[in-house]
Amino acid sequence: MIQKPVHMNHPTWHPAAVLTLALGLLAGCNEAKNKLVLPPPANVGVAAPVQRAVTPYLEHTGTMTAFASVNLVARVNGYLKSINYIDGATAKTGELLFEIEPAPYQAQLKQAQAALAGAKAGLVQTQAEFERQNTLSQEGVNTQANLDKARANRDSDKANVDAADANLQTAQINLSYTRVEAPFDGIVTRHLASLGELVGTAGNTNLASIVQLDPIYVTFNVSDQNVLRFRKNEGGRLTLAELQQIPIEAGFMDEEGFPHRGKIDYVSPDIDPQTATILVRGVFENKNHALLPGLYVRLRVPIGPPKADALLVPNRILQQNQEGRYLLVVGANDEVEQRDVQLGELDGELSLKVGDGGNRKGGISWGCLTPPLLHRRSDMPCPTITSSS
Repeated sequence: MIQKPVHMNHPTWHPAAVLTLALGLLAGCNEAKNKLVLPPPANVGVAAPVQRAVTPYLEHTGTMTAFASVNLVARVNGYLKSINYIDGATAKTGELLFEIEPAPYQAQLKQAQAALAGAKAGLVQTQAEFERQNTLSQEGVNTQANLDKARANRDSDKANVDAADANLQTAQINLSYTRVEAPFDGIVTRHLASLGELVGTAGNTNLASIVQLDPIYVTFNVSDQNVLRFRKNEGGRLTLAELQQIPIEAGFMDEEGFPHRGKIDYVSPDIDPQTATILVRGVFENKNHALLPGLYVRLRVPIGPPKADALLVPNRILQQNQEGRYLLVVGANDEVEQRDVQLGELDGELSLKVGDGGNRKGGISWGCLTPPLLHRRSDMPCPTITSSS
């Protein structure tokens, strides 16, 4: 038996109704996605400013220079007889370094001594003759011409004695020049003339140099603005004795801090009009010869008395915008606000804060946000705060 297919009746949806239902479902999904979910407050650190006495410093760069440096030259001519030191060795004052052949100058000295002795003998004779002629003149048995002649001979021999004595001194000086000695304690450089070489024939021949390293100088130039700033802090111009009590600290480019300590030694009396700077010199003890002439060093010099109530904050939390430097500060109501500050010099890893835009009242009643939340807007609520030093 053949059955007929059974047809089921399905509901019929109008196209408009289908569209309305789809839009409704889509709107419901978007409403769920656009719901604002606030993140939980972040944990950030708060660093309280440190209040203590801080000395304002001027940091500069300078050049080390030798306390004394002299070229050792041959002041007489002759063959170099001996070199009595090792290149680069330390020499004491008066120590013999070079010797030029002394024999010719020893002979000149003996010749000058003989000439002086002959002149003195001649003076004895003419002096006796003058006294004899003077006695005869007093007795009235001598002419004035004989007396004048005796006086002239006596005076001529006196002059000869003086000339011979001067020649003797010259011979002694020339003989002393054959010994080239250290004028002060220092290090002698390599010799520039060889043993047996003829030196001093065409002017003064440079044999070597000697350099005194202990103590040692450092020189640097300070701008006229910093000079005025220093005078303002110190209350006027200081005397030389007062200037020489000002400490100065130095450090190499690869050293931390300023481990070498000395004092100001000299300040130029005038300012260079071309550079608008003034020359300042300091002096350091240098017993181990760690400081060498020509080295560039970092310098730090106090430019005023300590500030008793200076505020310091970590340098890493300072921010800057077009108006200047500022801090993000947690106020009395645990609200973050932006506070403008004026800065001084670094004190270690802390930045000296010499003002706070007029918002400082009384003691320290606020803290500074530390990283990573350094760029939070000032109108945002304060996050959860954990104290940190």
